[in-house]
Amino acid sequence: MKPTTVYDIAKEANVSVATVSRVLNNTAPVKKETRERINELINKYQFQPNALARSLSKKETGMIGIILPDITNPFFPEVLSGFDLEARKQGYTYFLCDTVSASVDSEEQYVRESQYLNALAEKQVDGIVMMGGRVDLAKPDTQLVEEVAEIGKRLPVLLVNGRLPKSGLNRVAVDERHGAELAAEHLIELGHRDIAIVGGYRQMSNTQQRTSAFLKKMVQSGLEVRKEWVMHGGFSVDSGMMFMNQLLQMPKRPTAIFCLNDLVAIGVLKAAVKAGLRVPEDLSIIGYDDTPFASYSTPELTTISLHAHELGRTAGEVLHQMITKSKVNKTTLLKPELVIRESTAALN
Repeated sequence: MKPTTVYDIAKEANVSVATVSRVLNNTAPVKKETRERINELINKYQFQPNALARSLSKKETGMIGIILPDITNPFFPEVLSGFDLEARKQGYTYFLCDTVSASVDSEEQYVRESQYLNALAEKQVDGIVMMGGRVDLAKPDTQLVEEVAEIGKRLPVLLVNGRLPKSGLNRVAVDERHGAELAAEHLIELGHRDIAIVGGYRQMSNTQQRTSAFLKKMVQSGLEVRKEWVMHGGFSVDSGMMFMNQLLQMPKRPTAIFCLNDLVAIGVLKAAVKAGLRVPEDLSIIGYDDTPFASYSTPELTTISLHAHELGRTAGEVLHQMITKSKVNKTTLLKPELVIRESTAALN
């Protein structure tokens, strides 16, 4: 059976091929009744336009590449849900490239990033989004930066919640420092003076920004910063449990803990409850990210929302503007929000 072509659709609908093309690509207004007639025929024949032909004529593939470090981290699927909503609205589909490796900041992870970058460029995607990995390093090696910058000269590359110094690349991010300030203000207003900070990795920019902003608020409020209560070395539930167990072994323990993401906060909560502490009566815990886990825990977790869905949707919008060569700000900065739930309370 001969496959249906755009010419067949145009002939049966009694319209020009250009009109069918406008309906398929949504590039110009078409009368409602005409559009409906064309769509009926498209559905009737299950017509699918030739993507290769379209890419040759428009010099676009309709494909986007997304590189991220760990799809099992609940923050990233939330970002992707927002991105997917905007990308599909603009007619894009995408390749998802997960660079997860056995350990953070490993050479293996950056090798995978490089492999994906080159593969996506060879596939002539219309744009690339990068999250995590080298994008989150406070001081990435020059070679890691230059590699992405070179790709950025050939096609649009957008960084999400990170940056590559001196690369000149566009970025969409949430104000990390402001989020930490909101967390500090909340705990201090509740009367807490003995506060620990746990989670993250020292070499990552998000860890540095969240930690330094929180500590600055403490100092401004005249609070003592105990170095032994500032712990880094993980973003997981297991690392949160480890941090809490270490705090429990110290002669003096904090009355509140600022966790650098929700997974760490859940680990801290689990270890605290196992040790017989009541949350929030004996210990207040605040997380960061506002992943779905935050509202599923018992007690529900007070946290800093990065509006991950909106972050992803904004990234999709900005990348589309870059692809279509519209004017775009180099940095689009979103504001975080304090979400108060059940894991924090006034100091008794």
